[in-house]
Amino acid sequence: MTGLPERAPEALLADKGYDADVIRADLAAGKIEAVIPGRSNRRVKIEYDRALYQQRNRIERMFGQIKINRAIATRYDQLANSFLGMVHLAKARYWLKFVHAA
Repeated sequence: MTGLPERAPEALLADKGYDADVIRADLAAGKIEAVIPGRSNRRVKIEYDRALYQQRNRIERMFGQIKINRAIATRYDQLANSFLGMVHLAKARYWLKFVHAA
């Protein structure tokens, strides 16, 4: 696989839309665990780590919360640093709700 960060990921959490033999082979070549449930029409059922796959839900919810902020959802910022700053502000704003409640 090309373009990976310096520290290679241990696993890829993805939904059924990414269940393809080509993707699985590419991940296996990079020694990355594919945590992808098989499609319902797959003849041979593929085992995956269900507990790890459930963690994907947290990631999906986090992105959903970030996208509530209109500037992030529509990507108004032209520079990557400006966009990343907006992501940090959105997450800090989200985090403050929990700190204030405690």
